[in-house]
Amino acid sequence: MDFKKLADEVSQEVLAFSRDTSGWKVTKTSKKITISWKPSRNYDGPLYRAEGIIPETPAKLIQFMYLPEYRSKWDRSLHTYRILHRIDSDTFILHTITNSFAMGSIAPRDFVDLVHIKCYEGDKVIVSSVSVEYPQCPPTSSYIRGYNHPCGYVCSPLPENPGYSKLVMYVQPELRGNLSRAVVEATMPTNLLNLIHDAKDGIKAQKAHSAHASPKGHSSSLHKK
Repeated sequence: MDFKKLADEVSQEVLAFSRDTSGWKVTKTSKKITISWKPSRNYDGPLYRAEGIIPETPAKLIQFMYLPEYRSKWDRSLHTYRILHRIDSDTFILHTITNSFAMGSIAPRDFVDLVHIKCYEGDKVIVSSVSVEYPQCPPTSSYIRGYNHPCGYVCSPLPENPGYSKLVMYVQPELRGNLSRAVVEATMPTNLLNLIHDAKDGIKAQKAHSAHASPKGHSSSLHKK
């Protein structure tokens, strides 16, 4: 498989999502975060969009969202988050294992995704991903292997405050297994809200830690379902 070609195609598809303003239906809002959806063109299910404002620049926020040394610390939905293989500096194969959610009614899933980071005009940064088959990480009996149709994060600086970013997430996962569509659609909006809340909290915690660690002055002291 030509991973680099596929990565570029998926990045363009996520960019097209961000330019599509029609047909979205708001399903949940909380603390200036909005979750909406529309029918997906990739599978028989919804394409979700989650929007929020994050107190960080796009360049720094994107690293915070995808690098394992950051993501594994703040994303409570994930049990495992690891890069399996780097194709180039902006493209890699990622393996994730989720924790159970919906009060345990949805068992953990694992995903193997092709991830690509690309910068566009106006300091817009897109992290796009899509599930792929990767022989070095085959499905196992321990987890149900899910599938992510083209999805990603779009980060743009706020015109009125470039130190802040508008984060827009597009996701369209197939969790597979024996889950009903109704169960997935009932839980996904809340999961997306929690993800943006956790990202905000993680950014705040990191900034607080950095501020505390910075030297001030010249101190001498120194069930599957």
